[in-house]
Amino acid sequence: MSTETGAAVERGADRLADGRDPLRRMIALAWPRGARFALGVLLGAAATGAGIALLAVAAWMLATAADHPPITALGVAVVATRALGVGRGVARYLERLVTHDAAFRTLAEVRVRVYERLAATEPFGRFRSGDLVSRLVNDTEATLDLLVRGLTPPLVSVVTGGATVLFLTTVYLPGGPLLAAGLLLAGLAVPLASAALGRGPGRRQARARGELSTALVDTLHGAPDLVVYGAMDRQVARVNAADEELTRMARRDAAILGFGAGATALITGLTVWAALLLGVAAVEDGGLDAVSLAVLVLTTMAAFEIVAPLPAVAARLGAIRASGARLFGVLDTPAAVAPPTRTGLAPDSDPTVRVRGLRARYGPDEPWALDGVDLEIPAGWTVAVIGPSGAGKSTLASVMLRFRDPDSGRVEIGGTDVTSCPADEVRAVVSGVPQDPHVFASTLRENLRLARPGAEDGELWAALRRARLADEVAAMPEGLDTRVGTHGLGLSGGMVQRLALARALLANPRVLVLDEPTAHLDPGTRDAVIEDLLDAAEGYSTLLITHDLTGLERVDRVYVVREGRVIQSGTYAELAQEEGWFRAVSAR
Repeated sequence: MSTETGAAVERGADRLADGRDPLRRMIALAWPRGARFALGVLLGAAATGAGIALLAVAAWMLATAADHPPITALGVAVVATRALGVGRGVARYLERLVTHDAAFRTLAEVRVRVYERLAATEPFGRFRSGDLVSRLVNDTEATLDLLVRGLTPPLVSVVTGGATVLFLTTVYLPGGPLLAAGLLLAGLAVPLASAALGRGPGRRQARARGELSTALVDTLHGAPDLVVYGAMDRQVARVNAADEELTRMARRDAAILGFGAGATALITGLTVWAALLLGVAAVEDGGLDAVSLAVLVLTTMAAFEIVAPLPAVAARLGAIRASGARLFGVLDTPAAVAPPTRTGLAPDSDPTVRVRGLRARYGPDEPWALDGVDLEIPAGWTVAVIGPSGAGKSTLASVMLRFRDPDSGRVEIGGTDVTSCPADEVRAVVSGVPQDPHVFASTLRENLRLARPGAEDGELWAALRRARLADEVAAMPEGLDTRVGTHGLGLSGGMVQRLALARALLANPRVLVLDEPTAHLDPGTRDAVIEDLLDAAEGYSTLLITHDLTGLERVDRVYVVREGRVIQSGTYAELAQEEGWFRAVSAR
């Protein structure tokens, strides 16, 4: 998929969200743990309130001590200071423990939902791989960022700020409204300005992070081809450009954070100076004593601890909102496979396959990939579907394996429509070898056990023998414990295909689907692999999807597909004598 096409697909997926604000939807994910977050807010308010009260009590105690009262007069204040100091630390610890526990549990549930949706929608072809990684990691973890830093601090500031304003109003009536004005400016006006400044950069930062991840993955995976064709410099330039864009966004982010911190410090200083001037005037007029003046000024200064985190939180909201939109772009992607309406496709069911009137396409404005296909695979037969690239052959395999649903028509196994059955039931009957089988960076044993985790070594060797791979594995020094390398780089192309076949056979299916199993092999290897595959497929109902004619004289029936339609069918000998596409290709 090209960069432009991939980006367009991802933007389209992002627009699938139901229109609600991503921030509200992310907060709604935490609703089942609302009580824990409420407890966290109360504990946070207690910790912040204890810090403010600590400074207020300290101010009272120091101002009172200046008059040299009896030590007993300060005893309560001394005890309160110690209690508040200890209580502040305990409350802050408990607040972090409760809120982080709830947030991490919510994040775990979000990750499970994302992976479940990926498994249900098979969206890997809809997103560029690097961008999908960014959505799975960075954008999913934005939920944690919002719940821990974007939810609790504002609620704590409302609770603690209101209590502090009421307290100062009782100390000195004008002091309460003055503090309220300062807190509103520092805790509301400055965060709103930071949020407005960070909205655009936040969106661009999420996209830039995805673009950098995509560029890095493309560079690493495509390094051999990039070197061969002399395109590595251009690709590295692309990575550098993506990194520079993300760096620019980070600098802009830092500037916004600096603005918030500076504006908050300015408002704090002005408010404290105003409280001091008002208090001094009140002392001169006799409306306020010196002890209350100290409490007023130091409490006003301490109160801005309440709103100090808010500008940084607000500056991040744009990026969090963008990450939320990208996260829900995955979660809201419609399922490619409808929920099952019945069960009962047993592993020992009749393996006869019938395809009737099958139609499928990848979008309402796209041409039909399959347009009324009819074919049949009797039990134990090997049937080939052949045609040029883009004829719809792989779409047929996707429908049979329940990776997508048809728009109309049926695929029946033993008379049961597979689109009505759970995908796991279908895949217990149907297994296959894809065009590009994935080999995990593990051992041969673990790659085989994907099909049957509890398989014994004897069963693994039996599958390898059927796939004609046992001799090669036995010749390896570590045998089944041989590590195959990333993407199977330690194996030849033919060995990868045989390994995939052994894995499919180990699943003990009734129907085999071989989708272009020799597409990337050289002619000599291709002929040997197709012979081995057809030998191993004997006794199964087998669908061989291919674009060349190698080995087709061994199959029971051949269907020729072009532009999503069956244009010819018959045995190899019949089609070789019949005018048409098959004869024209075989004569080349």
